[in-house]
Amino acid sequence: MTMDKILVVDDEPAIVTLLSYNLKQAGYEVVTATDGSDALSLGLAQSFTCILLDLMLPKLDGMEVTKKLRQEKVQTPIIIVTAKNDEFDKVFGLELGADDYITKPFSPREVLARIKAVIRRTTPDEPVTPPAPMPPANRAVMLVGDLQIDQNKYRVARNGKNISLTPKEFELLVYFVEREGRVLSRDAILNHVWGYDYASETRIVDIHISHLREKIEADPKQPRLIRTVRGFGYEFVGDGHA
Repeated sequence: MTMDKILVVDDEPAIVTLLSYNLKQAGYEVVTATDGSDALSLGLAQSFTCILLDLMLPKLDGMEVTKKLRQEKVQTPIIIVTAKNDEFDKVFGLELGADDYITKPFSPREVLARIKAVIRRTTPDEPVTPPAPMPPANRAVMLVGDLQIDQNKYRVARNGKNISLTPKEFELLVYFVEREGRVLSRDAILNHVWGYDYASETRIVDIHISHLREKIEADPKQPRLIRTVRGFGYEFVGDGHA
């Protein structure tokens, strides 16, 4: 059985050693890089289960590596590892197509949990939370108000004009549409869309919903499709009436 292969990218030798040791102990094959240029080359040339990517790298920073990998249609899950406490970096990384982030200092146990969650989401034969019933075949293309959501082509359009969503934003939108009219907690969204249930990480849900609103709402400051239910979570209102 082929082992899951992880690419660890960091310019700090101690971090690379720590992560490599713990990942190998957990049964993963590990490939390492210490600068963004090598990371990009490896990411394009080899197939990885997950990429752990530091933001502050020589030659090419983690943001550029993420951007270029996504431009080349590399869909390997990327977990950003950053020492920065600036929310902008986290948000920008997620917007470029990263799947998750971890802030230094971190524990190896947390990193392993995040990787397992990513693998659980992207490997069909792994045990996962039972999915909601599939919509009828004629709903492969969903019509929600003036939005058209094509699940086969991973495309969203408004009145024929394409709306550019990241893979995670698309997954989040489909999750909402399939549960129209139900109030969904942040924990439930986090568990279903990201595959883990760290209550302290529900901020990642708010960040993605904010960006999704910017793209699909007529007025993101007064959202009518995805409305906030204070104290509970979010509700998708397909007809746009709160």
